[in-house]
Amino acid sequence: MYPESPFMTEESSRPPSSVRILSFNCWGLKYISTLRNERLTEIGNQIAAADPQPDIVGLQECWTQQDYNAIREKTKHFLPYGKFYFSGIFGGGLVILSRWPIEESSMTQYPLNGRPAAFYRGDWFVGKGVAYARIRMGPTRRDIAEVFCTHLHAPYEVEPHDSYICHRTAQAWEITKLMRGAAERGHLVIGLGDFNMTPLSLAHCIIETHSPVRDVWRILHPNSSIGAAKDKVEQMRNVPMPNAEYNLTQNGATCDSALNTWRWNKAHKQRLAKGENVQIEPTVEDPHAKRLDYIFFSSGSHHDATRGQTSAEWTLKEANVGMTARHPTLYCSLSDHFSVEATLVRSLEEPLAATSNGPWALPETYLPIETYDEILATIAKYDARERTQRRLRLGHFGFQFCLTVGCLIGVWWVPTHYAAFILMLISSLSLSVGVIDGLMGGLFVSSELRALKEFEWEVRNTRGRALAREERLKVANGS
Repeated sequence: MYPESPFMTEESSRPPSSVRILSFNCWGLKYISTLRNERLTEIGNQIAAADPQPDIVGLQECWTQQDYNAIREKTKHFLPYGKFYFSGIFGGGLVILSRWPIEESSMTQYPLNGRPAAFYRGDWFVGKGVAYARIRMGPTRRDIAEVFCTHLHAPYEVEPHDSYICHRTAQAWEITKLMRGAAERGHLVIGLGDFNMTPLSLAHCIIETHSPVRDVWRILHPNSSIGAAKDKVEQMRNVPMPNAEYNLTQNGATCDSALNTWRWNKAHKQRLAKGENVQIEPTVEDPHAKRLDYIFFSSGSHHDATRGQTSAEWTLKEANVGMTARHPTLYCSLSDHFSVEATLVRSLEEPLAATSNGPWALPETYLPIETYDEILATIAKYDARERTQRRLRLGHFGFQFCLTVGCLIGVWWVPTHYAAFILMLISSLSLSVGVIDGLMGGLFVSSELRALKEFEWEVRNTRGRALAREERLKVANGS
């Protein structure tokens, strides 16, 4: 048993019998998101009014300290512990709130994380990563929850043409390692956030295969959608066109819902702007809605090798899409996403984890070999792209440098000050643009290529272990 935490309170000294979790993308981009202040203040109000009240909340796209403080002010009476995570140039937008003390926290940036040249997308500048909090729910080692809140790189094109699929795959791999490590420590593991992936996609399969966590929605709704109704992967299932209510209650759709005002057409938005409380029937067809927001958890199932027994401590009770209520006076949705929420309940039996020491051995699980080959092919394709980009950027720097020198030489020969000024201006701009491209090609791309090498090694190493396991099974089966 661990000694009492210095943060321990009377409430946290009594281990909980259940945990209510909420994950929500707030769409709180400063200067960009419409009605940001009003919406995020109301988000705090509605989290506070939730029934049942959440015990652990993970927020994404809560970019400013001002918005964080506004939400904290509304919720601190039942979520007294909170952390706003700092990352990148503009901040990662990640927040974790808790009913119980946060003993430790960290912010781990993803090695592959977008490109600075895509400044209009911003993924690289916000330093996307994993916000981590170690939450003390009670006095013993089994009364710890390790919470991982993240926001993976956004898809800007449809797969397989998404040029950032390698980034998102690598990010899923990274958070999987962190959650698996937490599970091996024998703690309750909660992974939540906007993963920007659809169910059963490559990133989704990596998370559920290489760590013991499970997607709460697919536990309760194993036949739920694996994409928007208009997507090819979903059309191949030959299921009827869902309506908006079905997408919320059965498919767990949190994004692009027909009920979300930020996805409405221009005419409806204009009516809202005039103060009209426009209503959409929940029976309307909903071809665009999909699930991008997730809660994963590891049940705290531990294997005691000395006794040959396993105990399962946490189980899933319910999961739902929430935060669908609109602003009470503006009539707009609170975000361009809805929340995903879940309740975990605890076994009343004393788990073996309380009497056993050391890390827990997790069973080895692997993806099909061809899936690792697919990941390696994606890495190779992106590696070739970046090497070409590096050559082009360094070549562009060389060209701009030569142009700068040429302009400086030309100044000596021009007859007028006006022409000399034009040449000097071109020289300065050329050198600036060239230096920026040179830095991207020489520093950023080189750094990204090294991160790709690390990712490739890990995938090849895991593939090798998967092959070795297959060989052992063949020998054991006598084939």
